[in-house]
Amino acid sequence: MNPGLNELKRHIFFELMNLVGRVFVLVRYSDNVILGNRGFAQEEKDNGIILVFNSKMNFLWDDYGITATLVFGTSPQKCFVPADEIMAVYCPELNAQFVTAPQTAVSGQKETEGAMPKKEGESAKTKKSQNVIEVDFTKRKK
Repeated sequence: MNPGLNELKRHIFFELMNLVGRVFVLVRYSDNVILGNRGFAQEEKDNGIILVFNSKMNFLWDDYGITATLVFGTSPQKCFVPADEIMAVYCPELNAQFVTAPQTAVSGQKETEGAMPKKEGESAKTKKSQNVIEVDFTKRKK
């Protein structure tokens, strides 16, 4: 993932934390995410897990991600969340959120409109017309 995007996630996280004192983070399932000995439940593997951080907690967000001891129920767990696995940073009190989509491009491959495989016999013009809705916002005279 782009390191600039991870820095933006971090910046937004701390801006929200400074304004309200509480930030929610949506983390997707990955073997790189450590949630102590708890791990991910099946639903969390499918949908991700929401972790809540507040200004009174002791946590560190470095170049790699967030390291913290989080409490699940009554059980404290040593956790590490890589910045790449953070899909959203949000704050319900401010009705503000920053959401990213998973990066699906193979490293070294450019992400372009033509990167999707075409069906046999399908031209680029046909493909474009199927995926793009053109809207003309110009005012028409009657």
